[in-house]
Formats: sequence, C-alpha cells, structure tokens
Amino acid sequence: MFKKSNEVRALQRLSGADRKKLRRNVCERFSSASDADIDAILPPKTEITVSKLTNRAHVYAVEGGPPMLFDVDGRGNEIFPTVYALWKVPTLLKSFVLKGGEVSRFVIGGADLMFPGICVPPEGLPAFSAGEPWSVKVPGNAFPIAVGATCMSSKEASKASLRGKALRIIHYYQDTLWESAEGRYIPNDGFLEDVVLEDPTSIATSQATDPSESEVINASDHLLRGNGDDSEVDVQHGNKFDSRHDAAKQLGVENEDSDQIVKDLNTLKVTDDIEEDASSGKKEFSTMSVEEIDTLLDKCLLQALYTTVKDKDLPMPGSTLWSNHILACRPPGVTLDIKKSSHKKLSKWLLAKSSAGLISAKEDKHRKEVMLLGVNRGHPDYQAFKPEKRKANVAEATAPIPSESSKSQTQLEVIELWKSTIHINPILEAVGANPSHLYTASEAVDIVFSYVEKENLVKPHDKAMVVLNAIFCDALYKGTVKKGSTYPTEIHKKDLGSTFLSRMQSNHRVIRGNESVVRKGALKAVQIMTERRQGNKKVTRVSGLESFLVDADALASELQKKFACSTSVAEVPGKKGQNEVLVQGGVLEDLARHLVQQYGIPKKYIEILDKTRK
Repeated sequence: MFKKSNEVRALQRLSGADRKKLRRNVCERFSSASDADIDAILPPKTEITVSKLTNRAHVYAVEGGPPMLFDVDGRGNEIFPTVYALWKVPTLLKSFVLKGGEVSRFVIGGADLMFPGICVPPEGLPAFSAGEPWSVKVPGNAFPIAVGATCMSSKEASKASLRGKALRIIHYYQDTLWESAEGRYIPNDGFLEDVVLEDPTSIATSQATDPSESEVINASDHLLRGNGDDSEVDVQHGNKFDSRHDAAKQLGVENEDSDQIVKDLNTLKVTDDIEEDASSGKKEFSTMSVEEIDTLLDKCLLQALYTTVKDKDLPMPGSTLWSNHILACRPPGVTLDIKKSSHKKLSKWLLAKSSAGLISAKEDKHRKEVMLLGVNRGHPDYQAFKPEKRKANVAEATAPIPSESSKSQTQLEVIELWKSTIHINPILEAVGANPSHLYTASEAVDIVFSYVEKENLVKPHDKAMVVLNAIFCDALYKGTVKKGSTYPTEIHKKDLGSTFLSRMQSNHRVIRGNESVVRKGALKAVQIMTERRQGNKKVTRVSGLESFLVDADALASELQKKFACSTSVAEVPGKKGQNEVLVQGGVLEDLARHLVQQYGIPKKYIEILDKTRK
C-alpha cells in the first residue's frame, strides 16, 4: 500500500471528540492492549494530526512525531499500527516469526508473507481468523519489521498444510510511510538497509551464558547434593575436589577424563559474573564522555575506510556506510550511537569529516541523505592510522574452498584504456611514447605532465598553472573553440589530466579468468528488463552479457535451477551475434544480485528497468 509515495491531500488536527473516537476504535481493534499500551501510542493531552493521502488512507501521528496509526480506507474499520508504534509496544499484535533474517529481504521489499517462510513452533501456530492484523518479526530481534492482515484462518491454513499466502503485507520497514517520518529511526543495529537481522546486543547477551557449562554445573550440583538430600558440602578445597571427583565418576567418566572434568569444574565461573562481564561494554559506553564517543566514531570510520570501503563501491549512501561498514568495525559488545556524540546526526558528522578533508561527501537532495563520494587516502589521519586485525568468523574459516572454475567465473577485471588520436600524437612523440599503444588513465596523465616538465611550461609565478605553447594548445583545444573565440593561453593543473583524456579515444579491457578482450568505446552495461506478456505473465530479459564474457547458455541453465522456472536464449533483434536470456517470472532484483555475486559484475554496470509498474 505504501510501496509508492502518495501525496497528502489534506493535513489537519483532530478535535477532542475525534481523538476520543480514534482512541475508542483503537481499543476495540486491539482488545488485548492495555491502557498503558494505548497511552504509549496515543499519549493523552497531546495534539494528533491526520494526513489524508491520495490512496484514501488516513495516517495518524502525534504532532511532531512519527506516524503511529493508519486507516486503510479512512472509514475506521481497518486501523493498523505503524512499525514506529510496534517499536514502542512490540506486543501490541501477534507476530509471525520468520525462519531466518535473510527472508526479511523479501518482506521489506514489498512481498507478501508465505507460510513456508514462517517458523512454526512445536506446539503449532495459535488460532487466528482471516483479516486479523498480525506483525512480522525476525528471530533474535524483538521489534517487528512489518504489519499486515491474515489471508486465511488457522483452520484453512492447516487444511492447506501450511502452504500459500499467510499475510498480506500492508506496511513495512523501509517503505514510503516509514520514510515519511521526519525523525525516522531504527530500534537497534539489526535493522540494515536491505535486510533485518537479529539484534547484536541480544547476541552478546546470549553468548555470555554458555548452556553447556550451566548443564555441567547443574549436573554436578545434583550429584553433589544427592537425590533430594539437603546435606551440606564441606567448603574445604580438599573435600570439594573429592566430591566433584566422585560426581565425575557417577557421570560415567573414569581416570584421565574424570580428572579433566574436575579441572574444568574448578575453573568455571558463576553465570551472573559472566553476564556482568558481557554487559560491561554497555556500561563503559554509557559512561563515556562526548569526546571519547567522537574519538571512537573516528576510529571506526578509519577502520572501515581501511578494510571494507573500496573505491569501486563509491558513491555510497551515508546510511549504507553506517550500517554495513562503520557498525561492523566497532569493538565487541559496544553499542555505537551517533546521537550521543557532539554531532548528534550522521549527516553532520560526515559533512564535518568532508570539511576536514578525510572524505568527500555531499548531500543528495533527491535521496535526502549524505552520499560518500570519495576517500582521501593521503590525508594525515588516514596515513597515521593503523587498522586492527580482526579475527575471521568461524563460518568463513570453515567455508568450503571454491574450485578454480568458480574462481575464474567470479573474478572479473574491467580496465579503462585510452588510445592516442591525431590531435595529441605530437605530445606522445615528444616524450618518446608510442601513439599506437593503449594507456591507462594514470599513464596518460603521466605522459602529459612529462611533456609539461620537458618543455618547462609551468608558470613561474603561479605553480598551479601551465602555460600553453602552440603545439600544446592545438593538442588540447583545436576543433573545440568556436569561430571568433580566442584560444586559452594557460590551464590549471587539476584540469589538465581530464582535458587530455577527453582528446583520446576510449577503450576498455575485460578479463575473466584466462579470457581477455579489448574493445573500443566505453563499456556497455548489462540490461535487465521485466515486462508483461499475454495472460498477464511476467518475463525478465537479460542482454549485454557479451560485454562481460558471460556465456548466455550457461547463465540460462543456472537461472533455470536457481529460480525453478523455464529459461531460453534468443538473438537480440537487429543485433547480430548478441544474445539475450529470457526468464519466466519477475526476478529483476534477484537476477541482478546473482550477476553481482556469481559473475562479479559491478553494480554500476547493471541497468534495471521494470515495465510492469504502472
């Protein structure tokens, strides 16, 4: 319902009578909610505004705050809480728990929830009827990610063997209703840009207590106490050692193994102490000063710039930099909150770092967030920083080693090359460079600066300017200056490289495994398009694979297995030698992700077009 942005037709405050009516409807709709829960969503004695949207929905919000409720048709019969309301009262609605965090990609992408994606408890799902409001949660995260209405009753679901559509998603995290809030926020660090995972703080707490250790302690205590006997145990070390030694024997372990268990039992700590140690990181962060938090933020940023932020991924949204890179570089057990720093906002902090020269950042007016454009790896702070070596995850260490064929398939290298033209041939010949060779951008810039140094063209009184002699001026500007206009006599050094490259012919080299090809012109992007055919069926077309040395037949076979659908390969009309892959169904984003992960094609070289959207 909120996939696309909707304009506000009218915005007004509710009168006292309308506020009471709304509260009465909410109490009837959510009968299990307590008065305290309703007060958390609709605080008494506060102004409540209603926004009437073009899709007939009414959105209710506490004035100055995020939206809390929305009415689907504006008649008061189908009122649902927003995710902001559910984050205040997570138990307001019954929840379906997903089988894993990865499933949330589809939910926050706008897809309805299917029964196969739900984790069914051993006792089964609770009873529900069709049309009931339910929320969706991720395992390990207490805060819901979406809200919707059930598509069938529990009896109908059991008859269908828990197959089919379970919940019609109406509103979800990252949709336009969530984005419409001025002070939009996320409840914890598990909420990323394109997926919601378990709460990292809950992971740290659960890891603080090892269940295997508590089982051993409970078993040993049971054996030491006896079966229902409350006799006391001598606290002297010798008697305690003997008692635990006997307990280990009763567990069925003899000799060396029993000695080892006794040693392990002596070294065990009480679980309360372990929980205190796990929460010490939070206590330390809560007592940190503003200056210490600023220092920690700078350290995490530099760690991210060193280890995970690559130049090929730029430009990058500031929210992606924060959630996927900076938070991943924080110390274990520490919660990083930008609001507790001196900058208060992520955008202000990034712009401050841009003013300091460490990064290049600019606010995007369309996306309404700060974009990371570049990294100054020659900055003193970057040069002086020494990144920490992090331990690899166990999953990464135990992952199977990919075969050589799979490595060659994902290893893609794209190199932009430049070739001399008749205009700049004299420049290359003057410095002894071969005009018929191909050069990278850095090599071409070195050539032009070598010519400047050889001819001593740097302006004596202004080292940033280069004087243009007759040959150099013709090489850079001949044929580009309009008649009647004068040719420039000097050029700034920062513009010299780009101007020289603009006079060269663009080429590119694509390398995949042992294959390598050089082509003229700029590299053409892969085009993925979804359209409708007869019978209202969707089909996804992929073309331009030859640019990246991707075999169309092999890709079609992979997609057939991956998406369990029919695929075919056909020649692109009017383009001899170019093939396209046709996939039945709308798999636009999944197909683009497959090309990035399996074939290493950079995102900037993938064009997506969805013709099914109206």
